[in-house]
Amino acid sequence: MNILGISAYYHDSAAALIRDGELIAAAQEERFTRKKHDEGFPSNAVRYCLAEGGLSGSDLDGVAFYDKPLSKFGRILESYMSIAPRGLRSYRLALPIWMKHKLWIPLEIEKSLEACGVDMPENLYFPEHHESHAASAFYPSPFESAAVLTVDGVGEWASTTIGRGRGRELEILKDIRFPHSLGLLYSAFTYFCGFRVNSGEYKLMGLAPYGKPIYADCILENLIDVKEDGSFRLNMKYFAYLESFVMTNKAFAELFDGPARKAETDLGQREMDLARSIQVVTEEIVLKLARHARELTGEKYCCLAGGVALNCVSNGRLLREGPFEDIWIQPAAGDAGGALGAAWMAHHMAEKKPRTCVPGFDSMKGSYVGPEFSDEEIGAFLEAKGYVGTQLDKDAWAPRVAELLDSDKVVGLLQGRMEFGPRALGGRSILGDPRSPKMQSQMNLKIKYRESFRPFAPSCLEERVSDFFELDRPSPYMLLVAPVKEERCLGVEDQPPGEIRERIHQVRSDVPAITHVDYSARVQTVTPERNGRYYDLIKAFEERTGFGILINTSFNVRGEPIVCTPEDAYRCFMRTEMDVLVLGSWVLLKEDQPDWQDKGVWQEEFALD
Repeated sequence: MNILGISAYYHDSAAALIRDGELIAAAQEERFTRKKHDEGFPSNAVRYCLAEGGLSGSDLDGVAFYDKPLSKFGRILESYMSIAPRGLRSYRLALPIWMKHKLWIPLEIEKSLEACGVDMPENLYFPEHHESHAASAFYPSPFESAAVLTVDGVGEWASTTIGRGRGRELEILKDIRFPHSLGLLYSAFTYFCGFRVNSGEYKLMGLAPYGKPIYADCILENLIDVKEDGSFRLNMKYFAYLESFVMTNKAFAELFDGPARKAETDLGQREMDLARSIQVVTEEIVLKLARHARELTGEKYCCLAGGVALNCVSNGRLLREGPFEDIWIQPAAGDAGGALGAAWMAHHMAEKKPRTCVPGFDSMKGSYVGPEFSDEEIGAFLEAKGYVGTQLDKDAWAPRVAELLDSDKVVGLLQGRMEFGPRALGGRSILGDPRSPKMQSQMNLKIKYRESFRPFAPSCLEERVSDFFELDRPSPYMLLVAPVKEERCLGVEDQPPGEIRERIHQVRSDVPAITHVDYSARVQTVTPERNGRYYDLIKAFEERTGFGILINTSFNVRGEPIVCTPEDAYRCFMRTEMDVLVLGSWVLLKEDQPDWQDKGVWQEEFALD
């Protein structure tokens, strides 16, 4: 049975193909269109999934969409009516879009699939938004039974759910409903601190360690009422998202010492303290929700999805301090992963097909379920374009790339299948030497063109993870933050509040490029079984340097999606100050390349210093 899952029409649209319960392919539309967070119908992702599955246009048994559009429209109408006449402007802008397109999503899906050369199958499924999240978390997990916690902005009505998965059965037991939303609360602070909602939450999380939680009590006393079981209600007096296209209002600004920061202006101590405060509040609420989920379900394991499940600092605390023996987080925990969950929900619940679980092993295939390019295809591309590279055999490849990294080169790596989800995991990554005290700021300002305070994550050999971090289990999807081992840390004299640039350049450990200001890191563990050639590279670096660890950041620059194709990778390579590009078995040095006409475009648009 072949079921195509689709998420679309909000942000991060994606498609996924499930065959007899097995994940065959999945990809986000943005990787093909090069439009970050593309919300349109995922036509390119659909075509890719069908091609990867070897399917013709008539081979699908079902299509599953990740939420219920009519229920969502009902929530929007009811929300507007509850505050009328406020919100008239946003209502007048939103209503035509719904009336023209979103109310007719079944017909839109059929029309869009037809344009992709796909016959609409008889079965069209519409699980609820949080059912899709829950299914994406539980069904590929390594647990036969588990509690399931989903937390995001909002679906149809639910913003938070607690459920239980057992075998093929998945049941939502409890929910918290809009407008009360932990995800929207976090996004309100993202907006107020001058970052973009639905993409800047990572920045807020990275900024938090530079501040102190001096506003935490104010948040708990004024913005949100939290009960012991983790349930909560927001005080809507301070929020504007019901009636406008902004998140906060004047009352919010008065509470937090002035207006929202304007994007791209200097970050002050207030923003750092606000980031730390909402991060602490979020973590405490997630811990309360998890304790209640344990009491409600009696399960010893927990699966997580929804946008808040991408908060890896919170995940790290949940693992260390929470009530569960172990947790598993869907690597595509946001809306893109809803395509996966919708397909699994249709397969197991609607079609009542059995689930196979192998304890200790998830079925996400390392999240390497996107397009792949053979060495022959890459060689033909380079020859056609006149780009200069050297092809290395299997035995020479890892030692040569490790040598380049050891010489302080920044390396762009495209190899194997592209990752699904927001994290680069060695398939589409930019790599560097974690021992270099200058690498973090160099990669931020000269390669990524993003805010200099943002930390970089390490990829570490799984058998070495406890040598570097306070972590006693795998973290294959870079979704757990752990402290750097105390014996690797160096004592530093902290700078005064507000001196963010000076604090960034402090050397805090013997792997300073991946050690954040609070002596933590967002860890990816790497094994030969899951990560293949990427493991070989880190192993070769260890053999050369004694350090089985590398900097790993996504292969893109600010404002662009992660690269998909060799052409995407080459363009990014030449438009930045990256030193080396590795495409499969081919190694390209910057100095060997012909003149590049577009070089400098991204620097002019995104440079921050």
